[in-house]
Amino acid sequence: MLAGVLIGKSIPQLIDQFRRLEFGAGSQINIPIAVLIWLMIVPMMMKVDFAAIRNVGHKPRGLLVTLFVNWLVKPFSMALIAWLFFRFLFRAWITPADADQYIAGCIILAAAPCTAMVFVWSYLTDGDPAYTLVQVSINDLVMLFLFAPIVRFLVSGASTLRVPFQVLLYAVGIFIVVPLAAGTALRIAFIRSHGIEWFEQQLLPRFAPVSMTALLATLVLIFAFQADNITAKPFHVALIAIPILLQVYLNSSLTYGLMRLFRVRHAIAAPGALIGASNFFELAVATAIALFGPGSGAALATVVGVLIEVPVMLSVCAFCNRTRHWFPETEGASIDR
Repeated sequence: MLAGVLIGKSIPQLIDQFRRLEFGAGSQINIPIAVLIWLMIVPMMMKVDFAAIRNVGHKPRGLLVTLFVNWLVKPFSMALIAWLFFRFLFRAWITPADADQYIAGCIILAAAPCTAMVFVWSYLTDGDPAYTLVQVSINDLVMLFLFAPIVRFLVSGASTLRVPFQVLLYAVGIFIVVPLAAGTALRIAFIRSHGIEWFEQQLLPRFAPVSMTALLATLVLIFAFQADNITAKPFHVALIAIPILLQVYLNSSLTYGLMRLFRVRHAIAAPGALIGASNFFELAVATAIALFGPGSGAALATVVGVLIEVPVMLSVCAFCNRTRHWFPETEGASIDR
């Protein structure tokens, strides 16, 4: 993140050239960002076994809670919180035009549940990797159909901005459909030709450096694009962080509480709470750029989400680990301690 800001400030002409590389004139869909996201997400998507969804019926509680918070609570609560803060609580420091942009960015961020980083959070909380995979797989499928309509509905309702639905569909196609289809196709092809054991134990580990390098490069480029916004508006960055922080802790607490209420195992409850709190920030940033441009306030708001996500999510992981005893050892069992 720091490297991106420094690069953006030191060689602005080069960064501007990267910013202008788009899929078609005026599409606002940045080619370097898209390629990096493909390199990062395709290996993650190769891990997704959609056949495992068949087994979720045996333990549906954790998945149902996750879907409820991600799609019926999270984007709508973020829209309400962002509207309240930027329209009223912060109106002495933010212009109406900036408020529109920041509200839009927060909504886009909240409407994209986390995909890749969930596996990291699950690992840090000793989560059930198979169930986490199912949660991510189903969220990805739901995102294909609900992300664009929810973003358009909420942004149009909470701000005066116009959201071109066609651009949203392009963003979903490029940043979700393409990597999901490529990852699924590669998974099927490799397993058929070499077997599941070779695929999981030998091939997938080789892709880990590719995903990590692409993630770091994506962050550098995103923060380079936003260098002027970040350095010119540090107070706005701090203000934007407040509703995003509130939303993260609200949704993680709600998910975690519902998991405990329905007596879900901690290995499912903790990753579920983390999915409910974190975001698919690569998609959010790319969508904000596609809709409003790389230097927009909406893009800045999504980047602020990236800025605070790692430390915030680590704090949620720590809380989940300290409260492991709140949950039963088996699904639906009573809690003895």
